[in-house]
Amino acid sequence: MVISAMRLGEDYWEAFQLRDQDIEFLYNTLLETETPLSNRELLTLLVNERVRVERLAIEQQRSSGADIYYPKDSYAVGQKLVFPALNWRRGEVQEVRPGVNPELAAFDVIRVKFEGGESHEYASRVDDHALNQPVGVVGDDPSLNPAAVLEGHGDMLAERLDEGLQANADFVRIAGRWFPRALLVDINLGHLNLAEAVLDMAGGGPLPTAALLEQIEVASNVNPKLLEFSMDYALQEDPRFDEVGTAGEVLWFLRRLEPAEVRETPVYLRHVAIDYDRARLTPEMLALERAVDDELSPGDGKALPLADVEICLLYPHWRVGTLPLSSRTRLFFPTAYEAPRIRFDIRDGDTGESFPAWVVRQQRYVYGLKEWYDKRNLIPGSLVRVERSAKQGEVIIRSDMRRSSREWVRTVLVGSDGGIVFAMLRQVVASTIDERMAIAVPDPEAIDQVWERMQKERPPFEKVVVDVMRELTKLNPQGHVHASELYAATNIVRRCPPGPLLELLASRPWFDHVGDLHFRYSETEHK
Repeated sequence: MVISAMRLGEDYWEAFQLRDQDIEFLYNTLLETETPLSNRELLTLLVNERVRVERLAIEQQRSSGADIYYPKDSYAVGQKLVFPALNWRRGEVQEVRPGVNPELAAFDVIRVKFEGGESHEYASRVDDHALNQPVGVVGDDPSLNPAAVLEGHGDMLAERLDEGLQANADFVRIAGRWFPRALLVDINLGHLNLAEAVLDMAGGGPLPTAALLEQIEVASNVNPKLLEFSMDYALQEDPRFDEVGTAGEVLWFLRRLEPAEVRETPVYLRHVAIDYDRARLTPEMLALERAVDDELSPGDGKALPLADVEICLLYPHWRVGTLPLSSRTRLFFPTAYEAPRIRFDIRDGDTGESFPAWVVRQQRYVYGLKEWYDKRNLIPGSLVRVERSAKQGEVIIRSDMRRSSREWVRTVLVGSDGGIVFAMLRQVVASTIDERMAIAVPDPEAIDQVWERMQKERPPFEKVVVDVMRELTKLNPQGHVHASELYAATNIVRRCPPGPLLELLASRPWFDHVGDLHFRYSETEHK
């Protein structure tokens, strides 16, 4: 077999966009299989098809207008030839003469003049010759190797494929799988009403599509996977239903029966973005920001899979019963192709007790832990450990419990003027805490009223920080406050990530850094 190099343009895959022939190929593939396919499955098929088409096109282009040279064939003067073994060089036969070799049967010698001007002689009418084998192609170009293409460009190509299919009204996607819209099985309003009733009887869900179809009994003789996909699409288009399954699993829930804190972000977790100059943050401040791992902080893209992660409960999360979905913690919780809300199970690693919870992806929090916090007597500043589970759709949590004792803890109270006051009081502590960020809250309902007032009055962020710092400095004989203490205390009355607060400390002259991220507030400087 002749071995000939074949190459694509260097930017072929970087410039990848869906073409009309790609759409036609994918449509026909799905039509033939009658099975919805995932983005990656379609991409693998498409890359293989693209490589096949491009190889064929290159071969045709190289041999266009000329005959491939094989030693076994006869040639005439003026005949144009292409030589695969010479990187597809082209030439024209100038002379044909008999060859002389007593050891060979009769053969001819042709003299070929190449496009560059030089001439060379080659044998013809020679039946036994290695170059008589059909032309093959060596896979020396990674851009023509489907496995290499998918490994090197898979994520980018998958994203481009998704964009292209989303822009095409002929395709629909459910839970990461695609199918032609025109081939969907008809699911009518009656079927959807029955699905609602089934989910209502199940407490809202979650139930898989197959369980719904068993009770609805949609008459159809099509591929079961296509029937499920069609039902999924109809449910997705109806606002009564919410797809809440993890990636690769489709589960349905009645939206009206989802917890209110899942359907709408609780007031304690709502955040109004604050403009600030991150360039002012010192390396110490950036290290503290990474350690705190607030879900509202910008991620640095360096989070690595860990066996477990420890979370220090911030007041807003403690009050609502949530956990932050931050750069580190999000790796432990289920995700989905499209679903903005995911229903899963949390298991207490100490007792084995399981309870339902929700990942609210866009707002970056996990809901459903309030009862567990109360049962464990946790306070803001308690440490919670999140672990992976071998069971899909489950996450393990623990709190390091200890014998309850009364300890001096920073405590927040509401004064007669409606403002917050901090005091060091003895409180029952039943778990491991971060001593700097721990704050006991004896009367959460009173703090609720402070939040309501803050929502109405909306005082400037800097005023909130100054007021909190004034209160905290009263508890310290040196009159200074650590940045993490100020961050935790500010979040008692207003949700904020550490970045804007740290920038205030770094940029205002009335905040005096006295070392190790401790700051003193100067009344005389602040006028």
